[in-house]
Amino acid sequence: MLTDAGPGLGAAPARTRIARQAGRSQAFRRVLPFVEAAALVVALAVPIVLSERTDLVTLATNVLILSLLAISFDLCWGLSGIMSFGQALFFGVAGYAIALVGRDLEFSQLWGTLPLAMLVGLLLAGLFAAFLLLGRKPPTSIFVALGTLTGSYAAERLVSGWQYVGAGNGLSSVKLLQFGSYEFVEGAAFYFLALALLLLVYAGARFLKRSQLGLVLAGMRQNEERLAFFGYRVQLFKALVFSLAGMVAGLGGALYSYHQGFIGPGNMGPGLSTTAVLYCLLGGSGTLIGPVIGTVTVEVLSYVLSDIDAIKQFWPVILGLVLLTVVMFQPKGILGMLVSDRERIGSYGRRRGGR
Repeated sequence: MLTDAGPGLGAAPARTRIARQAGRSQAFRRVLPFVEAAALVVALAVPIVLSERTDLVTLATNVLILSLLAISFDLCWGLSGIMSFGQALFFGVAGYAIALVGRDLEFSQLWGTLPLAMLVGLLLAGLFAAFLLLGRKPPTSIFVALGTLTGSYAAERLVSGWQYVGAGNGLSSVKLLQFGSYEFVEGAAFYFLALALLLLVYAGARFLKRSQLGLVLAGMRQNEERLAFFGYRVQLFKALVFSLAGMVAGLGGALYSYHQGFIGPGNMGPGLSTTAVLYCLLGGSGTLIGPVIGTVTVEVLSYVLSDIDAIKQFWPVILGLVLLTVVMFQPKGILGMLVSDRERIGSYGRRRGGR
């Protein structure tokens, strides 16, 4: 009896330690859902609380739209390890496409133009993926970064001198987005439309991250060579995710064009592409909600600082110093202070006992 009981008594402290560690692990995994829930509550309350400040509702709508661009970069870098400096290219080209359809074909129905913008982003990103990712030799991160940056710069220069698309002045007076006879203008209606689309994209990206494909992407991000050694066609998976990210950026570009009533060369250039990188890194890459938080932080700070007369001339320098300080001392972003590496990377499958 003592022999049987001894190991049981000796194993009890070990089981207790394991249970405590599992409890701590569970607590870590609950951080992101709380952040997501809080962000959703705030997003739903914004147009109600700010109902009398139409300028702030417009700003909030713009933040939601730019969050789509930030999530598209997070799909590339945070989930797949693809450093893309060209996400604005897909954003801007899709914006131009729906603006031209509205101008030349007098068509701006939501059910037609938004899928068109997503298709434009998907196909253009797929074309870039074919050249940059699907070669005989695996490309380096620098090659992909410079390739996407070059594409973004070349497209910006092209449209800057093309009179058909407005050249350097861009396309203004973009036809209003319609659903039947209803027209979406700046305000609560457009805000909730942008929020609904952002939630759909976020849910899809979250499902992708938690799927078996997400497990492959996590493996690619951590050790691409080892995954390739096991027989996975790493570059094909990268090309797939890169194309999907282009589709998300295209949707954001269409909404931006409709909301602003304008699309210009700067909306597809390296400047906006770099800003998308900053959104993601500031909020916390690989978390999906981090890029949204980063977008809110940058855009709100820009709005506040640019409205202060004493620093109106050099507020971008102050903003740059603030963001540089955060990135230097908190490389994992704002959410890195709350979210563990395990939760950021993700855990997959189901453990025995339901844990």
